Amino acid sequence: MSARPLVFWLHLLVGVTAGTVICFMSVTGVLLAFEPQITEWLERDRRIVVPPPGATRLPVEALLIRAREARPDLRPSIATLRADPAAAFVVSFGRDGGALFIDPYRGTVLGRFSRGHDLLHEVVEWHRWLGSREIGRPVTGAANLGFLGLIVLGVYLWWPRRWTRTVTLFDSRLRGRARDFNWHNVIGIWCAPVLLVLTLTGLVMSYQWANDLLYRLTGSEPPPPAAAPQRAASAPGRGRADRPAERRPPAGLDALWARAERQVPGWVLISLRVPARSDGPVVFVIQEPVGWHPAPRSQLTLDPITAEIVRWEPFASQSLGRRLRSWVRPLHTGEAGGPAGQSAALAASGGAAVLAWTGLALAWRRFRGWRRRACAAGALIPAPPGQEVSAD
Repeated sequence: MSARPLVFWLHLLVGVTAGTVICFMSVTGVLLAFEPQITEWLERDRRIVVPPPGATRLPVEALLIRAREARPDLRPSIATLRADPAAAFVVSFGRDGGALFIDPYRGTVLGRFSRGHDLLHEVVEWHRWLGSREIGRPVTGAANLGFLGLIVLGVYLWWPRRWTRTVTLFDSRLRGRARDFNWHNVIGIWCAPVLLVLTLTGLVMSYQWANDLLYRLTGSEPPPPAAAPQRAASAPGRGRADRPAERRPPAGLDALWARAERQVPGWVLISLRVPARSDGPVVFVIQEPVGWHPAPRSQLTLDPITAEIVRWEPFASQSLGRRLRSWVRPLHTGEAGGPAGQSAALAASGGAAVLAWTGLALAWRRFRGWRRRACAAGALIPAPPGQEVSAD
């Protein structure tokens, strides 16, 4: 007995169940394909500065003071600076606090995120979990898992027994069900490789077990839960409280920042996790010159008193699992391939929306066909004796 009918019905059932959510996620994926370029263009007046002739950047501590004065109600969480002399200094205030762009030469606050940025951020929230982490996250995760199954099953169904023009190219002469079937198969054949990458990376971002599996398959230890590093980070501060070095004044963020710059000559970007305590370790994320990875980032932890290195984790020495995990988001968004990769992600997301639409349309046509046949069969069944309809 052929497995094709079983695969077909399973494909149909999963598609009908998750099709609407998949279509929504695909449409929002299209809108987000070139999100970095769009936000940079919308915010070019605050992201790009004109350095005065011969000027040098202000100290980091002075720039953070300007940020605190502009947003006294919030605590800065991350400070970021690019090596590009024309780049603004960016101070973030947590997930929901937004950010400030500051002229690093004059100390002028240039503005916050644009309305377009906020709108795209809202689209991201809906794309990830339908606008609600608690309610929508399980739904989008299950839809992504179902979409992965649809692609695998669909490849089996779409794969033609014989390769011809009709199964790999659109036929403009077709209408109705034949057109939907043609579009569904052609788009499925051409988009399947990219969609497979998008769904697999989405799975890693949606489920902790998938994230841990990526590490274990490479022989790497999965990272601890998010709360664990915070508990561990507070311990060194308590442990050093009785040391003589602890009585010395802190080195200062400017000295720590200068030490981070010396760690990676030719650095592209440095982000400082603004410490909540003066005696806690200071963590920098340093993006190295672009190589195979679109944004190879290393992590440097410094002692706040002595500015000595507590831990140095260069990108090249990270575990294979951690390095592969850093590829997940760039692959999911297409940024790993630059504009060409983003264009491929856009085309595949648009194709996925059409796949969902044509799949649901084919399922609806099939359901209507069942009803018509059932009604026709019921009309042909003779009435029981004594219940014939009178001609009067």
